[in-house]
Amino acid sequence: MCKSNNIFLIALSIILFSCNKTQLEDARISKDFNFDWKFYLEDTDRQKKDTIWKGVRLPHDWSVEHSFTQENTSGATAFLPGGIGWYKKEFTLSEKAENKITWIEFDGVYTNSEVWINGNYLGKRPYGYIPFKYDLTKFLNVGKINEIKVKVDRSAYIDCRWYPGSGIYRDVKLVTVNKLHIPQWGTFITTPKVSKKEATVSIKTDIKNQYKDEKEAVLKTTIYYEDSIISSMESRIKLASNALKNESQEIIIQNPKIWDIVHPNQYKAISEIILNDEIIDQKETKFGIRSFSFDRDKGFFLNGKNTLIKGVCLHHDGGLVGASVPLGVWKRRLKVLKEAGVNAIRTAHNPPSKAFLDLCDDMGFLVQDEAFDEWNNPKDKKHNYNQQAANPLASGYTEHFTEWSERDLKSMVLRDRNHPSIIMWSIGNEIEWTYPEYGQATGYWGSNKVGDVNYYYDAPPFPIDKIKDNFRNTKKGEYDLAKTAINLSNWVKEIDTTRPVTANLVIPAVSNFSGYADALDLVGLSYRQAVYEYSYKNYPDKTFLGTENWAKYHEWKAIEDKPYISGIFLWTGIDYMGESKAWPIRGSSSGLLDFAGFKKPAFHMFKTLWNDKPHIYITTQTQEKSPYKIGTATGNVVEKEIGWSKKQKWGWHQVNEHWNYEKGENIAIEVYTNQPEIELFLNDTSLGIKKLEDVEDHILKWIVPYDKGTLIAKSVKNQEVKNSIQTAGEFANIKVQIDENKLRANGYDVAHITVQLQDKNRNPIKNEEQEVEFIIKGDAKLLGVDNGHNANVQDYQSNKLMTKYGRALLILQSNLKSSEIKVQAISGDVKSEEIVIEITK
Repeated sequence: MCKSNNIFLIALSIILFSCNKTQLEDARISKDFNFDWKFYLEDTDRQKKDTIWKGVRLPHDWSVEHSFTQENTSGATAFLPGGIGWYKKEFTLSEKAENKITWIEFDGVYTNSEVWINGNYLGKRPYGYIPFKYDLTKFLNVGKINEIKVKVDRSAYIDCRWYPGSGIYRDVKLVTVNKLHIPQWGTFITTPKVSKKEATVSIKTDIKNQYKDEKEAVLKTTIYYEDSIISSMESRIKLASNALKNESQEIIIQNPKIWDIVHPNQYKAISEIILNDEIIDQKETKFGIRSFSFDRDKGFFLNGKNTLIKGVCLHHDGGLVGASVPLGVWKRRLKVLKEAGVNAIRTAHNPPSKAFLDLCDDMGFLVQDEAFDEWNNPKDKKHNYNQQAANPLASGYTEHFTEWSERDLKSMVLRDRNHPSIIMWSIGNEIEWTYPEYGQATGYWGSNKVGDVNYYYDAPPFPIDKIKDNFRNTKKGEYDLAKTAINLSNWVKEIDTTRPVTANLVIPAVSNFSGYADALDLVGLSYRQAVYEYSYKNYPDKTFLGTENWAKYHEWKAIEDKPYISGIFLWTGIDYMGESKAWPIRGSSSGLLDFAGFKKPAFHMFKTLWNDKPHIYITTQTQEKSPYKIGTATGNVVEKEIGWSKKQKWGWHQVNEHWNYEKGENIAIEVYTNQPEIELFLNDTSLGIKKLEDVEDHILKWIVPYDKGTLIAKSVKNQEVKNSIQTAGEFANIKVQIDENKLRANGYDVAHITVQLQDKNRNPIKNEEQEVEFIIKGDAKLLGVDNGHNANVQDYQSNKLMTKYGRALLILQSNLKSSEIKVQAISGDVKSEEIVIEITK
């Protein structure tokens, strides 16, 4: 071929590529709509004045920007204010949107949102945790300025039992499509047959025709792994005007890359609608090829392998960032949980963000996706145990449940059904609290027994026959719990039958026979280790698992001993704001990680249980404050009172992570390990060997007189496996670390800068505190500071704070410009080294 012909073909290919690229860009325009919003916190006519509106970028949580206070706030929602907030944004729609359909997608607005476009009312959405969209088409001015306005009403500031946040706290998108298109959530991909050699991928695609005449087109689906085409398929479709069609396709993939918790491989399907040889719509859907099942007798199987669920419950706040959590904050936290061996997450007690689920897909976490904490009857937002008295400040979702629950539940399932991480849908959490006949039948109600330890560990006060008689004879309320559960379960299965439906049952003694559990494929048990065996033996048609459990060894021991229980979900993986009953406590400290994402002693305990990698960790406490004494008969270290470990319910008992005490003071030492034998040394003097087989609580214990120096715990089997703590001297140094020193100038990426006080020998100081100030130079957004402690109620939006256990955290976020950021921590005359962060386009 001559040179001129080569040039012609190259030019032609460039033209065709350019045309195809333009065609694809025009096919579906999905725009990030998070930037250039304005916000105003007040519901008055003053909002008409532009001077009172401040610029914000979404996601945005206005409550976390305020100071902690007892005035017009509640401990249930973290002593942070609510109110009524307004958002507005002006935008110009491209001429390419002419004669097309444009809608706006909100992934979550807390709460009671209402939306207007160019002064036209679009609607409301009461539930603050659910995604929704509005069609803007008929109200838009193409090529001219449009204004969208959102009202968020969280004036009922005790509307939740934990910190919910306030505002447009999740992502927003503006989508423009052809009148013949795939609707929002219109693609559903499943993998009904999976083996190492071959997998069947089933694709069901909704196609909507909003033209005034019938259309004939082609639906083409192409599957990619990374950037390589694996397979494709085309189907001819014919739709009448204003018709909706669901088209089924099936593609076989040879030697598939399987998604699992170790190798979370994912594919993507590109769905294209081709009309008259032109691609008029294109939609991408990520998915994973995997199989799973729950066996009543043998537990959970992932891709044919028996797998224990090592789960944690997570609320949706991210500490100092509130409810508007950057993806990098979740990534850092989940990475640490993964280190402990956590492989599953329960989204307690509401649907999470889409971005969070994407991250679970990417990192290999199993997910229980939960819909509701309340149904028709409210929970007490103050004390959790009794019915909520009528109070407009505490009015929550129950006021809307009857009208909205079907739409909200289906929205959750439709949005989330393609995530390979999700293995079950939960329709509710401890709902029985709010139906008095359940508690009255057991004998729990009528006293304070609901708050007693026996409520969680022992059988109900009444025998089962009496419970059944009581339930039959007890006057029922307006709503029937079992019928509601059946409705919810059926609504889920109208959309997805590939995953089981569960709920977290707190009174299974009644729920197992009342009809409630009959609505479930999996019966979740909340703090009910004591009834595992009874439930398994007496309800042979039901499959059980632990869906909320204390972070204690005995909870996991029950799973190891009972193969018919698939696993547990600890309460909780991370400390969360809210559910506080005393000022100045901002939240619950029940997590494996604290509010700043720092590891806590319970983290190390479960790392020894859930991770096979050798691990040893030392904690200490004065004998007076510890739960231990020297047994008079045996000389061994024993508990001060029988059952102490069970009476310590949520959270870990108080221990220290330092070796700084008074000389001669008796110190109780705890060692958490997965090594069979540990020898403890103080300044090279052996304090003896302890064996795990000799203790019931998986904690090795010594009581020794304090002497300064170095405490070392070594594995007898492998001397290289050890952990040590040293007596710290006076404060002389600040150790500073960063997780990401290169960020993109996208307004999303974050960097975590942590500090640890040290003495002159670089030993960490964990028993004294200092005020630390961060000096920040360059163009970055300060998200805030925290020390992780639940009694820290200092403003988050600051560059200085007091440490706790000698440590503190700063989070910075990129803006939209390239910049070099320099950060240094200072305390008095002590300065850290300077950290440099590169922010680039």
